[in-house]
Amino acid sequence: MNIEDVLRDTLADMAHEEPPPAPERFLRAVAPRPRGARRRGMALAAAAAVAVLAAGTGAAVRGMSGERLEPAVSTGPMTRATGEATASTEPGRADVGVIVKEGLRLADVLRKFAKASGRPLEEWERAARNVSELGLPDYANGSLEGFAFPGVYQVAPGPRPELVLAGMVNLHRGTADQLGLVEGARRLGRSPRDIMIIASIVQAESSSRQDMPKVARTIYNRLGHKPPMALNMDSPLMYALGKYSVAASREDLKSRSRYNTYRYKGLPPGPITNPGRDAIEAALRPATGSWLYYVEVDPKTGATKFAGSRAELERLLTEREGRTRAGS
Repeated sequence: MNIEDVLRDTLADMAHEEPPPAPERFLRAVAPRPRGARRRGMALAAAAAVAVLAAGTGAAVRGMSGERLEPAVSTGPMTRATGEATASTEPGRADVGVIVKEGLRLADVLRKFAKASGRPLEEWERAARNVSELGLPDYANGSLEGFAFPGVYQVAPGPRPELVLAGMVNLHRGTADQLGLVEGARRLGRSPRDIMIIASIVQAESSSRQDMPKVARTIYNRLGHKPPMALNMDSPLMYALGKYSVAASREDLKSRSRYNTYRYKGLPPGPITNPGRDAIEAALRPATGSWLYYVEVDPKTGATKFAGSRAELERLLTEREGRTRAGS
């Protein structure tokens, strides 16, 4: 079996349908198909047109069209520290590597791709709104925010934005299937959309991967508390206001946005970041505990501790104040 046969079989497994046509045909115009088939075809085209090293998976898919299958990271030097894109140094190629970190907002993802591809930002924004082309799951409610899956994307010159974004959605779908998102949500008495909203907050609020299941449990404990409690988390409000501060100001708290979790109880209306696999898994499998609060007790290291009562919370706040003073 040659490498193109391997790719076709792999893509067919991802789509749960018959093997797709030969890779060189993916980007050709084809006759109109039923709506569902068109969505699946778009996702397959995106998988073939965009090379991806999904964050944390170690698996790569390179668009074929006469190319060989190889790890996306080998096509050129990509600066992981900054997430900046770099052009491939491979002879005869001009692919661009784009690192999409976990927790980026969609607006930042689109700016990153616009800069890397040379195509105007307006084209990427228009593509993100053209949701019929992206193969979004039903629980996305017609919005790409939360479903542009993080990863290292190797993008060919002058990419069609819809294909790149559909490729990101395709990776979300694959990860969701692996993690059992729909079944896990049902087990928790939540909708898949709820899980993605919670995962996006977990991604924004966690200082480390290890803290994610505890942050998720804290969210669930607040949502299920009797009497009802507000989430009282800054990250959804900062998202609504287009800010990147870690703490809301008094003026911010006056916002009437539904993302103001100080004013409104329950979850915000939608995801606030594009979470990675770890955050989604934490939302599906939260730690066991009675925590209602968490405090970053060491601003230098991001060390976070969790509390189940106001008294414990006060002790953690005192600890943070002491460490802050000692470090100043």
